[in-house]
Amino acid sequence: MSKEWENETAEELLKEELGLIRDKRPIDRILFGTIAVLWALFQLALPRLVVLDSVTVRAIHLAFAVALVYLGYPISKHKRRIKFLHAVDRIPIIDFFLAAAAVTAVLYVVFDYEGIASRAGRPIGRDLVFGFVMILLVLEASRRVIGMPLGTIAVLFTAYAFLGPYLPHFIAYRGVSVSKYLSQIALSTEGIFGIPLDVSANTVFLFVLLGALLNRTGAGFYFNDLAISLLGRYKGGPAKASVVSSGLTGLVSGSSIANVVTTGTFTIPLMKKVGYPGRIAAATEVAASTNGQLMPPIMGAAAFIIAEYLSLPYMEVVRAAAIPAFVSYFALFYITHLEASKRGMEGLPKEECPPFWTVLKGGFHNLIPLFVLLYELMIMRHSPKLSAFTAIVTLFVVHLAREIFLAVRKKESPLKASWAVVLLVGKGMIEGSRNMLTVALATATAGIVVGIVNMGIGSMIVQVVEYMAMGNIFLLLFITAVASLIIGMGLPTTATYIVMASITVPIILQLGGGMGIIIPAIAAHLFCFYFGILADDTPPVGLAAYTAAAIAGSDAIKTGIQGFIYDLRTAVIPFMFIFNPDLVLQGVRGWPVSMLIFVMAIFGAFAFTNAVQGWFLRQNRWYEIPVLLLASFILFNPGFFAGLFGIAHELRFMLYPAGLAVYAGVYLMQKVSLKAAV
Repeated sequence: MSKEWENETAEELLKEELGLIRDKRPIDRILFGTIAVLWALFQLALPRLVVLDSVTVRAIHLAFAVALVYLGYPISKHKRRIKFLHAVDRIPIIDFFLAAAAVTAVLYVVFDYEGIASRAGRPIGRDLVFGFVMILLVLEASRRVIGMPLGTIAVLFTAYAFLGPYLPHFIAYRGVSVSKYLSQIALSTEGIFGIPLDVSANTVFLFVLLGALLNRTGAGFYFNDLAISLLGRYKGGPAKASVVSSGLTGLVSGSSIANVVTTGTFTIPLMKKVGYPGRIAAATEVAASTNGQLMPPIMGAAAFIIAEYLSLPYMEVVRAAAIPAFVSYFALFYITHLEASKRGMEGLPKEECPPFWTVLKGGFHNLIPLFVLLYELMIMRHSPKLSAFTAIVTLFVVHLAREIFLAVRKKESPLKASWAVVLLVGKGMIEGSRNMLTVALATATAGIVVGIVNMGIGSMIVQVVEYMAMGNIFLLLFITAVASLIIGMGLPTTATYIVMASITVPIILQLGGGMGIIIPAIAAHLFCFYFGILADDTPPVGLAAYTAAAIAGSDAIKTGIQGFIYDLRTAVIPFMFIFNPDLVLQGVRGWPVSMLIFVMAIFGAFAFTNAVQGWFLRQNRWYEIPVLLLASFILFNPGFFAGLFGIAHELRFMLYPAGLAVYAGVYLMQKVSLKAAV
């Protein structure tokens, strides 16, 4: 398998995800690009220049999205006999018609806003027709850009809403009328135009746009070079660099596949060069790239939706997610060290690693917008969308000033350099709009599910799921985790989170309270969020695993399985913070205590990783594994053992030394046995 073919396959997967299908004819590229740039400009105008009501913003946002989907994505990616229906090399007439119809149907709530508001709950025939057409075309757009699963879930919920009265008694539901269904789903802010779409329109777009612009200006490659220069020379250096560069790229990229292609193209061959098998190299990159959505301060789109659902400042969500995210990355970093130790590998030769300070200075301008973003979010406490807007403006100004300075120094035309920056930003806007299509359609289609749940079906679903869990919180969490992984195989993270949170979060909180376990709402939401993310590398469908396998020349299924094994260190963390709110900093105040919890959680993750990987200083013996798991459990949740031994909850942190002692005991045993062997 040639390297060219491998990279080509990875690029094809990324191309399909971003909608770069119909880009062969210049006129198609110009049309698609113009609409994409207009969408980006509209979104940029919202924080500072334009004031519109929320329904109008959501409708215009969705109208741009459906137009780009119908123009950019064919009905099917496979060639069929009816070419005018399945054209992939041009935009057929039927898709122009569908795009126009979809835009008109979506914007109907804007055109007749006052009339619809005055007829709330009593739609006339015209309302029903436009609502029905909009739902159909949104579902079809969702199928084109995301695939069948999310639309299928929406259709199944719809069928349940109408067929409820005719179902067996234990799952029966009173049912809804066509008028009630269309009013709720298409003509109100309880369905398609609900909170998820609002978050997509008002917040997520600008962060995705910032990520695309940073990517266009070379930030992804800069982070990769920075990580290689810092860590490449050490044992398993390229793998450690992969973890760091993917974490940094995760700051600006909401896509696991884009992250794999950006960093993996360089790190996977380097990992193979120092001795990692292709499967291990690809799995390391997949695990690192998948977790990029966990990284504060940007995280994934679902994090903004959590903030809206819980009516929390976004920085509170970031604060709660910080320890689990960083612990997860520390644990993956440790996994790369263990794999290198197992195989007796070394790092890259010093001459192949660029000088750190040279790399840092050469691309320092890429860090300025991120510093501005952090300053706006954390110091100025501005809203996320205003912070992202300021960071985007900063990026443009910094890049423009840099290019003009370089042009003057080289005695070239500053005007030409300025125009090149404008073109670069334009391409970044197109890329940002493409990246948003999945999020916009996922939030709109998931809004159908949320709207139906809010009609009263939610209580019935809660009863069914509670019956399946037999009233046991542990079984319920396991069901939620498995369901998230299965549903997430075919859905984006955001859609998976919305569907699972709508169904399971109320039950998690209710059952926990019934068992005397106080579970913070944000912990329950983050639990669904984490397992939705992990689905990106879950075989047999994890696209991130397919992408990395294509680059590494390894088997995609084996890569996905290995990546999932690595992600077990992430999978255990949500179970820990459900039962130990300290990990999401609920009720914790002050930096000293927060840092103590963070450091102990890192050691807990290390102990768990040692147990799962079967290696510490040497291969673990069977009796050492339960000891390591015990150390991990104590360090993750000292409160449990405090309750077990009758120690006051306020003194739970005194058990941390016990956990460290158990962990150190295994270390000393292995060290002694290694010396004896020598």
